[in-house]
Amino acid sequence: MTKKKLPIGIQTFRTIREDNCYYVDKTGFACRLVEEGSHYFLSRPRRFGKSLFLDTLKELFEGNRDLFTGLEAETRWDWRVRHPVLRFSFAGGVLGSVRDVQSSLAFQLAGYETLWDIPIPDTEIRNRFRELIHVASQTTGQRVVILVDEYDKPILDRIEDKEEALAIREVLKDFYSIIKDNDAHVRFAFLTGVSKFSKAGIFSGLNNLNDITVDARYSAICGYTETDLDAVFAPELPGLDREEIRRWYNGYNWLGEAVYNPFDVLLLFSKRQFAPYWFESGTPTFLVKLLMERKTFVPTLATLQVDSSVLSAFDVEHISTEALMWQTGYLTFAGGENLGGEIFYRLAYPNREVYLSVHKSLARALLGDVSLESNLRRTLWHVLKSRDADMWRSHFQSLFAAIPHDWHRKNEIARYEGYYASVFYSHFAALGLDIRLEDATSMGRIDMAVLFDDSVFIFEFKVVEDCPEGRALEQIKSKKYADKYRALGQTIHLIGIEFSRQTRSVSGFGVETA
Repeated sequence: MTKKKLPIGIQTFRTIREDNCYYVDKTGFACRLVEEGSHYFLSRPRRFGKSLFLDTLKELFEGNRDLFTGLEAETRWDWRVRHPVLRFSFAGGVLGSVRDVQSSLAFQLAGYETLWDIPIPDTEIRNRFRELIHVASQTTGQRVVILVDEYDKPILDRIEDKEEALAIREVLKDFYSIIKDNDAHVRFAFLTGVSKFSKAGIFSGLNNLNDITVDARYSAICGYTETDLDAVFAPELPGLDREEIRRWYNGYNWLGEAVYNPFDVLLLFSKRQFAPYWFESGTPTFLVKLLMERKTFVPTLATLQVDSSVLSAFDVEHISTEALMWQTGYLTFAGGENLGGEIFYRLAYPNREVYLSVHKSLARALLGDVSLESNLRRTLWHVLKSRDADMWRSHFQSLFAAIPHDWHRKNEIARYEGYYASVFYSHFAALGLDIRLEDATSMGRIDMAVLFDDSVFIFEFKVVEDCPEGRALEQIKSKKYADKYRALGQTIHLIGIEFSRQTRSVSGFGVETA
């Protein structure tokens, strides 16, 4: 197969098709949506191809058949009918106030009003939107198609300012309600975004949307599947470890077929080296800040189990940690269990990129010093390989000493083992080490096992009074944690670390080789 251009950052279907770029055919999903319904909502993390899919729908409804040669829609779409398409986007720039949102809507409406020769009235935006729908439908004799890209971005731009976010939500809710009010003139509506706000919030006036976010049939509507990589991108694969590609970038799942993030894959093929391209394209500062404010017990993030109502409980007034992690793409579905008719979903990190990057960000936030965290992480590998107990003690003391004084003074969580377990866990996870949690449900007593270089390191953390008590190491031995790993035939190191509340230092450090 001949190599084609990599469509990095291209969200225009026409450009991809006319400029000899790779294209993963998603037109079958588009045909199915139109055949089975008319009003849809889809939530996917950023940079997953939502904008490109919307643009594909636009070209389909406008009847631009030449662009679909060789694609599934070529023989499946009804090309005899063309519909007027109204597409709105909030993807560009930051809309930080009600005035910004209103100005954006007014500008986008004005473009269509000029196109349809509608005098721009001095009236409310909702009335202008209604008039536009009616005129476009009456002029063409066909019902309109309404596409909204990043419907939620104005709210997310100000999510930390609750008062402003709520005001923006009301403006958008009013605008979107016009779609439902004018249903007789609307053939098809499709709204996409990163978050899935509760229907009682932004969608209370638009309650006829079919939410396909968690629908096995549409799990791969955005993103690349394993088959896509092997077939469409076959010319790019030589020279790259196929299994490593899978470990780094695959694993996003919405109860159906798992997919890769397109942004990651395209940049990997371009730069030919593995890196957290998607994660670094948008640092989740708000997410990390929220996890810190809520004193989140970091080791449990990859073991969460929730029902659908928790994942849907997302609004300005309340954003659950689980919903935020899932909707932003940092956790994904890893299975489900039906308990008495109610499904509980198990969440997990999708891949190596997210696992490493999330914990790197958390470790830096927990320690409060980017350069120091980087240096400590860099030396951890060599410290573990040394098999030198004194080096282990020195390193862990340095890690503990890096915790800002304010954490001890202002944060109640710093009084408990769970906080130190979170620091150590993220420190090890940020290096990509194999970590096993013995007791992930106990906030006060957690054991952490690290499998590394033919050895198993079993840690126990204790917060004690001023004097070391040796209870941490003794607990590892008394509970026989090492027995679980003896079958591996590896050297097992037991490490008990005790922290003093009074001196805020490592007061006890015990090591034994089991």
